[in-house]
Amino acid sequence: MSKVALLKTSPETVIDDYYKLMHLTDYEKSLSKQDKTVLKLNLSWTLYYPACSTPPWQLEGVLNTLKKDDYKDIVAVENQTVVTHPWKGAYYNKWLPLLKENEIDFQPLTDVEWETHKPKSEMLAMNDIFGEVLVPKMFYGSNVVHFPTVKTHGHTTTTGAMKNAFGGLIPKYRHHAHKKIHEVLVDLLAIQKEIHNGIFSVMDGGVCGNGAGPRTMEPYCGNIILASEDQVAIDAIAAKIMGFDPLKINYIKTAHDRGLGIGDVDQIEIVGMDNGDLKNLNFKFETSRSPVVKWDQRIRKSTMNIKWLHHLLFNSPIFKTFIFASEFYHDKLWYPTTGKKKIKEFKKTEWGQMFNKYPYGDFPEYKEIKNWDPY
Repeated sequence: MSKVALLKTSPETVIDDYYKLMHLTDYEKSLSKQDKTVLKLNLSWTLYYPACSTPPWQLEGVLNTLKKDDYKDIVAVENQTVVTHPWKGAYYNKWLPLLKENEIDFQPLTDVEWETHKPKSEMLAMNDIFGEVLVPKMFYGSNVVHFPTVKTHGHTTTTGAMKNAFGGLIPKYRHHAHKKIHEVLVDLLAIQKEIHNGIFSVMDGGVCGNGAGPRTMEPYCGNIILASEDQVAIDAIAAKIMGFDPLKINYIKTAHDRGLGIGDVDQIEIVGMDNGDLKNLNFKFETSRSPVVKWDQRIRKSTMNIKWLHHLLFNSPIFKTFIFASEFYHDKLWYPTTGKKKIKEFKKTEWGQMFNKYPYGDFPEYKEIKNWDPY
């Protein structure tokens, strides 16, 4: 039986609660101190928006725990997408001062060596979509700790631990995975089990996201945190708390059926919260889609069987039009208007006040990151 730790938390106690949470799962049995530990942060937007990316208290809580437990070889990573920048995102989400204080490097995955991996597991979609599987060489034989948040997603209903690997195991052109996104997430979990010595996830639900995720959401103060070595189980429990049936979400059901983890909540042991409290925990979230996600899905679906047109739209410079449209809508239209209003209201909450207490630090000096071919 898989185990998921689940705790109620607050801004006053969250750092100590992360220490308690991780020890409830006996996480040290999952992550060897002899191996490198990769902290796979979650950057869904270069700009700061509540519940969108890894919040600073989640990073601080995990770093505090690892430091107390004498983990030494640690590196924090995140990748680039066609609409995010790892260094700028690390600054706006206030990660860099915490990493510097703990003497941990931040490493954009654009600038590391990637190599071809030949999966031993049967791939459902990766080979068909990408032709080959590429992984960062530094991941082999390492531990990985994922830092997702509790939120909805327009492409996958919910997003969490399994989806967090999306940014670590596919380069910038991973938007092509939207054609078979649920199958890709299952493939990525199978690949992780082949390359990592230990896999663990710590999920923040102090502030959650409801609606048109992963970016344009309604912030929701959920006051919970979760942790597990079972990536399927933690996503299943998070989905249940959000108000969804986990086994009706394709990526969870498929991973469960393929033996990659447990997606049936009745087969998951909950520690830190009794079953009665969990049963009554329902955020009643509903997934919606932003205009960008809607049109992405419509265009991909309508051109899927017209190979020449699909290739022209998504594998040629024409795709730059879609990138521009996404950046314009999110960064220039939605964020300065609707987004800033929601942030202003969020800043009045205790979690918003806590975010304000963290420093940005100096804007980072960095070499130009490698430009992945997005086509």
